[in-house]
Amino acid sequence: NRIPSRIRMMVETMVIATYVIIVDIVLKAFYPDMWKQLGPYVGLIITNCIVMGRVEAFALQNKPLASLVDGLASGLGYTYVLMAIAFVRELLGTGSLWGYRILGTWWTNWSIMVMPPGGFFMLAIFIWVVREIVLKEKKHV
Repeated sequence: NRIPSRIRMMVETMVIATYVIIVDIVLKAFYPDMWKQLGPYVGLIITNCIVMGRVEAFALQNKPLASLVDGLASGLGYTYVLMAIAFVRELLGTGSLWGYRILGTWWTNWSIMVMPPGGFFMLAIFIWVVREIVLKEKKHV
């Protein structure tokens, strides 16, 4: 109980992220073949911490049924955001969706979209668009 409850999840996530990054570096340095296979999935452990943190924060203060509904809704919302970002990134980055060419040969692929920074750019744009929609709705009320 040395860590204040208001920052406990952040500290736990930082500790887990640190260990995950160390494991990723060790795999890359000493086991490159294994790193090629596991590399993309190691980072998902940190993502799971975000979801678990949200679920735990709600569950500590609410009843089980409300916590279950909140967990399902949070998971579905998170899935929606990831799918929306992935959809736009794949379309702009490769001109295709699920391996089918959508944009014609005239399309120049945006290589930044298939790299990690493309995900951050799309997340920032997604947040900006959603906030603008919410702000417009609040002004009309």
